[in-house]
Amino acid sequence: MQFQRIVILGLGGVGSLVAALLRDLGVTVRGVDIRRSPPPRDIEVLTRDLTDSGVLGEVLAGQDAVISCLPYQQTLDVAKAAHAAGLHYFDPTEDVQTTRAIRELAADSQCVMIPQNGLAPGFIGILGAAIAGQFDTDGLRHIRLRVGALPQNPIGQLGYAGNWSLHGLVHEYIADCEAIVNGQARIIPPLRNPEILRIFGQEFEAFTTSGGLGTMTDTFAGRVESLNYKSIRYTGHMNGMRLLLEELRLRNEPDTLVRLLADALPPDDQDRVLIHASVQGVADGRLQTREIVADYWPMEIAGRIRTAITWTTAASIVAVVELVGKKQLPQKGFVKQEDIPLDLFLKTTTGRLYAENHPTLSQWYDEPADHQTMA
Repeated sequence: MQFQRIVILGLGGVGSLVAALLRDLGVTVRGVDIRRSPPPRDIEVLTRDLTDSGVLGEVLAGQDAVISCLPYQQTLDVAKAAHAAGLHYFDPTEDVQTTRAIRELAADSQCVMIPQNGLAPGFIGILGAAIAGQFDTDGLRHIRLRVGALPQNPIGQLGYAGNWSLHGLVHEYIADCEAIVNGQARIIPPLRNPEILRIFGQEFEAFTTSGGLGTMTDTFAGRVESLNYKSIRYTGHMNGMRLLLEELRLRNEPDTLVRLLADALPPDDQDRVLIHASVQGVADGRLQTREIVADYWPMEIAGRIRTAITWTTAASIVAVVELVGKKQLPQKGFVKQEDIPLDLFLKTTTGRLYAENHPTLSQWYDEPADHQTMA
């Protein structure tokens, strides 16, 4: 792999697993976090306050690439520092405004800048675009992408556990959502347009949340009648969150809501990740629907049992880094998730975990890849 030295900022569950996966690929990894914690094997760990711009410059020095696994509020500062230092840049952020700013930075970058390469946005966009690519160019009707990170055994009305950033969760519940409606890009509110999903015999609800589409509204504007993203939850979650955010007005005090949720809904190692990607349109001369549905569970990776949300997010990040390292993706500028070929993604060391743990992806995993390296 091209990369020899990569620094990872933020060593929570996802960041620590990203570090271990890259180490196992032969990369010299440096981890940086504000908290002091036992370092993963063969990984240098620095304890630094990354809100200090001077510290950012220090920890990026001498690296080939940086991966930000920090809270979304800190992501743009890291991207700016990476751009100034001439480093390749990756992150799993769902924040729309941050991604727009990074896209502007990437316009004159001599390195690649790839935000949104986690689960959603990230893998769900790669998957949705691959399914849409099976349809006639002018025959697309609907692209519907749904993802949920949930406890296996829910308790209470919210039926949720804080297995990933609660700041990110609350943000996606209060920020505007992008969509395509009747062929036109639109901004729609979160926590709206509920629907019932039945997955593997179990009933769930899904509703609008911010950020999951990444840049897909730009890519598919004028090509599809409707495109939208919704989060999957156990039935009753949306009404509970609307009570808290809207009727009790906690959308004006998001930090307070995060503290309440952290106390009431601690992490649960027995989790699951549900993915439901559906495309409708004309293919092979007839109107049809094609979909991929997956249910991922915790598994042992790098010597430890990892939660489903942790390994699906980390695997997606490392897969994209590996593709850039092998020069199978562009080597500079901004890369959209939906432009990443699914077959190549699934053939990477970590991307294959998505296919090996769900047989419906085998049609891409088994196909021979025929892609050129990119300068």
